[in-house]
Formats: sequence, C-alpha cells, structure tokens
Amino acid sequence: MTPSPKPVEWVGSSLKDLQEFPETVRQDIGYALYLAQCGDKHPSAKPLKGFKGGGVLEVVENFDGDTYRTVYTVKLADVLYVLHAFQKKSKQGITTPKQDIDLIAKRLKLAQKHYSEKYGS
Repeated sequence: MTPSPKPVEWVGSSLKDLQEFPETVRQDIGYALYLAQCGDKHPSAKPLKGFKGGGVLEVVENFDGDTYRTVYTVKLADVLYVLHAFQKKSKQGITTPKQDIDLIAKRLKLAQKHYSEKYGS
C-alpha cells in the first residue's frame, strides 16, 4: 500500500513565484515536489549548500537558457514546506545568491514556527 502524499505548505510568495515559471519547468518541478511528498527524491533534487543535515533541498531546472530553482524542506515530519522558487539571474556560476540564501533561512524559520503551531511539535 502506497502511503498518502504529505500535505504541502507554501511559504511566502513561493507558490505565486512558481506559477510564473514556464509550463515545462512547472511540470518538472511539480513532479519533483510530488515525489518529495511521497517520501522519494527526484534525480535533480539535491541538498542546498549552507543548510546542515540535508533537510533543505533544491530542484534545479534549465529551460531556454535560464535556470529555475525551487527550494523545499523535509525536516518537518509529515509536511512538505516549499520555501522559495526563483529564476537564478546571478552570473556568478552555480552559487545561490546570498539574498536568496537569507530569504530561504528566514522562510525556514517561518515554516518551523508554523509547523509547531499547526501540527504541535
């Protein structure tokens, strides 16, 4: 018997931002998030550097010369929190810009607070 998918909680503008991605990218990222909901990991999902423990992951999709990233956490039991979705515009290689890392850290704290209030843990 397959376990039912975990609920998804969208933090900040992550859902709105994801909805602005090209359709092909949305479909690929949506499938990666679905796998995460089911306790699996998409091949393009990898731990985000700077967040210890591997509980914060990013899915990177390239489309038409652009790079799109969606960051989520599986640190909070039985709930998938999508923390950030953005188009990477930095010309500094593959490094995630500091302002995005800071926003992800802030949203992770918001997710932890929300989880403890809503799910009581």
